[in-house]
Amino acid sequence: MFKYIVTGLLLVGMLGSAVSARYGQKNTIHKAIQADSGQLVYENYCLACHQEDGSGVPNLNPPLIQNEWVLGDSVRLIKVVLNGLKGVEVAGESYSNEMPSHDFLSDKDIANVLTYIRKSFGNKASVITPAMVKMQRAKK
Repeated sequence: MFKYIVTGLLLVGMLGSAVSARYGQKNTIHKAIQADSGQLVYENYCLACHQEDGSGVPNLNPPLIQNEWVLGDSVRLIKVVLNGLKGVEVAGESYSNEMPSHDFLSDKDIANVLTYIRKSFGNKASVITPAMVKMQRAKK
């Protein structure tokens, strides 16, 4: 009888470990997909103007590296994506290309791409959430 109890406990323990390992793996994969989605949006909609490394194009498209537009007020940054922007000065340099509105992107896509930008190219800024984008879209 004791042998059956011990065997049963071992099986339950092994099953629990397998479920935990699988759940943990699933969570890791989900987080990787989330992180990659911001990069994919960047590659599809931002890279042509702001370049692969975020350096921008002199006098045309501003860099996304260590500047107040990217690292500063998240509301202002969300509004730029939702409304577009024409003519901007970044770190004392003027940029003349018009950035079109990207309001066709979902709140989640905008949040993911802005978070990607705020955490890439040497930037270290806070996350932007879909709820933050939704709030600004409602005010538009």
